[in-house]
Amino acid sequence: MRITSKGQVTIPQDIREKAGLLPGTDVEFVYEDGVVRLRQAAAGDLGTTRAARAIARLKGSGDVRMTTDEIMALMRGDPAEV
Repeated sequence: MRITSKGQVTIPQDIREKAGLLPGTDVEFVYEDGVVRLRQAAAGDLGTTRAARAIARLKGSGDVRMTTDEIMALMRGDPAEV
C-alpha cells in the first residue's frame, strides 16, 4: 500500500468491516513507541478535530447584538427593517 502525495491511504474493505469503520466514522492516528496506530476516536475525543477546535476558538467571540429578525432583514436587503 502506498501513501498518496496528499497523505492519503485506502483502508482495505475487509479491515474496515472487521474494525467497524463505516463511512463518516471519526478516527485518530496515535504514535506510540515508534508505531503508528489508527483507531476509532472515542466519543470524548471528537472535540479534538480541527473543525471542533476552530468552532471552540470562535465561540463567544461575536460582538454584534442583533435579534434574529434584524439579522434576517439585513440579509434580505431590507434597510427599513434594520
